Amino acid sequence: MNKLNPAQFTLLLFLIISGVLFDASAQDIKNITLPNKAQLAWQKAELGVIFHYDLHVFDQEKYSQAENRITPVTDYNIFNPEELDTDQWIKAAKDMGATFALLTATHETGFALYQSDVNPYCLKAVDWRDGKGDIVRDFVNSCRKFGIKPGVYLGIRWNSFYGVHNFRINGEGEFKEKRQAYYNKMVEGMVKEICTNYGELFEIWFDGGAYDPAKGAPDVLPIVKKYQPNCLFYHNSQLAEARWGGSESGTVGYPCWSTFLYPSTDQELYPFTFDELKHGHSDGKYWMPAMSDAPLRGYNGRHEWFWEPEDEEHIYPLSNLIDMYYKSVGRNSTLILGLTPNPNGLLPQPDVDRLKEFGDEIMNRFSKPVLTRSGKGNLISIRFVQPTEINLISIREEITEGQRIRSFYIEGLTSDGWQRIIDGSSIGNQFIAQFNKVEVSEIKLVIEESIAEPIIGEINCYFFK
Repeated sequence: MNKLNPAQFTLLLFLIISGVLFDASAQDIKNITLPNKAQLAWQKAELGVIFHYDLHVFDQEKYSQAENRITPVTDYNIFNPEELDTDQWIKAAKDMGATFALLTATHETGFALYQSDVNPYCLKAVDWRDGKGDIVRDFVNSCRKFGIKPGVYLGIRWNSFYGVHNFRINGEGEFKEKRQAYYNKMVEGMVKEICTNYGELFEIWFDGGAYDPAKGAPDVLPIVKKYQPNCLFYHNSQLAEARWGGSESGTVGYPCWSTFLYPSTDQELYPFTFDELKHGHSDGKYWMPAMSDAPLRGYNGRHEWFWEPEDEEHIYPLSNLIDMYYKSVGRNSTLILGLTPNPNGLLPQPDVDRLKEFGDEIMNRFSKPVLTRSGKGNLISIRFVQPTEINLISIREEITEGQRIRSFYIEGLTSDGWQRIIDGSSIGNQFIAQFNKVEVSEIKLVIEESIAEPIIGEINCYFFK
């Protein structure tokens, strides 16, 4: 065999190493957890709303969740939203910057806000609009009119009218078994109605989950997957395509990973901790991004998911909402704000005004980056045309390829040399960091640890006053 000269030896060694590295990288890529189509769309949507509406909105009394779950409404004909305008609801959400919206088609009273053929306790039963009203229909139509993706919330865990508590019918023996079978069939029929009568839906949210059909709960997952294959399913004991972020504060902790160790968040089946629910798990084999939720009227000791009389002073101030945005959307979570139509069928004007202020401030801060770049690899260096002041940076991974980065920092070149600006771990769909203004001529994103080649969809630098 002829001997290799130094140049040939170096080339051969390079090819061998490259081949080994390629195989290892391919193996890493093969094992990376990825989102499905619905999860990807849901994470990229980032900001949504949920409208809570039910019979007890009309009783002029303070809402008591404990009582509402066990006490049927005496007269369901109190339901009479004479000025109902779902266009007004959705325009307010649009002005906030929401990209999707959900409606409580049923909640804890069990009353359905649509024309159901399987649940007689619905809008067919009331005098309003001669029993022909369908608020789910109105809501979906308004969403499509304003370019908002519609979704539906179904509360099946509690139903004070049918005597359902924590998924189970009250009673004993054969009486209970037959009533449970009836209830389960009714719920499955309602899910099919929602899935087949209103076009494509963005998300179906089961309050508190939909429990485990192996333990006698309604079997809803196959219905959703059959009739709404592109809809985010949230959630039951078999599957959670998103997870609750651990509080109703509109925020998540940091880091917040898009992956989880188990396919659902049923603690009866899986031994995860509450801390893992809040943060996810960087080594999780299931894509399950976090949801942050909070009622708009949740300020100063209140926490109102439904309209209450004389409650405007508890609307979150703008500064709180912006902080919420940073600690949800800016921590790789989707934020959903709870909105409260009043007995007239309108979103109260103070709420509408605050949502507009929130949307305007998001646009003020994030609509005009002073610099935008993308790239791959462990080091992305960006030069400014001239020294530039910045005080906010957002980073996005290309999550279609998974959440790969585990540790990173950003440094900027100032007149005094390189200065560390940001340290972090999780990026995912979006990471946002605000800091004291600094004038830089160059920044570097340095990836210290990743499970495969980092792919940065965007780095955005901002300066706002």
